[in-house]
Amino acid sequence: MESAREKALKVGAKKFFLEDLKKEFIEHLIYPAVQANAIYEGVYLLGTSLARPVIARAMIAVAEREGCQFVSHGCTGKGNDQVRFELAFYGLKPDIKVIAPWRLPALARGVKASVSEGTVAEKAFASLAEFYERFAGRAALLDFAAKSGIPVVQTAAKPWSTDENLFHISYEAGILEDPDTTPPDDMWKLTQSIAAAPDTPERITLHFEAGIPVKLDLAGGKSSVTDAVEIFMTLNKLARKHGIGRIDIVENRFIGVKSRGCYETPGATILRRAHMDLEGLVLDRNVRSLRDGFVTTELSKILYNGYWFSPEREFVQSCLKASQKVVNGKVRLALLKGNVIVEGRSSETAALYDAAESSMDELGGFQPTDTSGFIKIEAIRLSKWGLAREKEGLTTDPKDVYMQ
Repeated sequence: MESAREKALKVGAKKFFLEDLKKEFIEHLIYPAVQANAIYEGVYLLGTSLARPVIARAMIAVAEREGCQFVSHGCTGKGNDQVRFELAFYGLKPDIKVIAPWRLPALARGVKASVSEGTVAEKAFASLAEFYERFAGRAALLDFAAKSGIPVVQTAAKPWSTDENLFHISYEAGILEDPDTTPPDDMWKLTQSIAAAPDTPERITLHFEAGIPVKLDLAGGKSSVTDAVEIFMTLNKLARKHGIGRIDIVENRFIGVKSRGCYETPGATILRRAHMDLEGLVLDRNVRSLRDGFVTTELSKILYNGYWFSPEREFVQSCLKASQKVVNGKVRLALLKGNVIVEGRSSETAALYDAAESSMDELGGFQPTDTSGFIKIEAIRLSKWGLAREKEGLTTDPKDVYMQ
């Protein structure tokens, strides 16, 4: 972070602010996502989407302290993050003005015309108009950085557009824009390859209260972690070691174009797997169905599309508390070669599983003969449908049965 401060001040910043947002990120964004089993298009765990509301809130807080009229971001005009940042800014501070250099040359010229000539503001807005026309993309920016002595980690050979935070890292651009190009081995930063991961499993136990991880047992219970930040950091460390959390997808951006992205989401992959498994033991069937069909999908879309500071997010998130109040218990896991393997789960207070009811070796809970009436009732409408088929002359021939 000190290198970021030094770089910012050298390229013209007047002040630099550094704040520790890890606990806020975990408790207010990551944990609700875990409770909801949030996922986008069945694969992406929303690492970038989750981080933007926290960054935006902190930016607006600094802007208010410093009396700023403007905030800015460096997102391109084709991606999701421009939407996420700006919707968050306006939701938090409706009168704020946003400067997006890669998208707003006309606005820059318009604002320039309203400020006094020769002032710092006038020169700044003139530069914004020039920026848009001068830098068509990442290659031009990398060339400028090299000529100007501005240190960047990207190179022409590895021009990845990356977002790294506590939750994950993402990679886009360069050769990745061909969806049939395999990512190079040296691109991946957070996780070991499956080939390099240990050959023996590492066993851990995650404890949950109301759907939130409260304790992590390590080394067969010989040591434990209970602090929210420590739990997440430790899971990240373990997942990285065992090659857990890599994905490579083509996703649908909010603005309507498809994008190829590669992601590493180590600790969160373990958390989601454990949480979903515990819900199988303790969550009512219909509650889980409603949560999966509404809360999970809607909160995921809200996150991905940048509507965190919105009335719909408050409404959807309020449903989580009721669904998660019984998600108490622990899950035993083995980590091995990119896999999160569930080895057992238990709950002292909320388990809905009854071994006697489920057993095929004893009569318990209800009589098997009770099922006869259940099946008969369920079959009423199917029997009526079958009679209607017969009247239509349909038979049990495959061509009639399967409608092909």
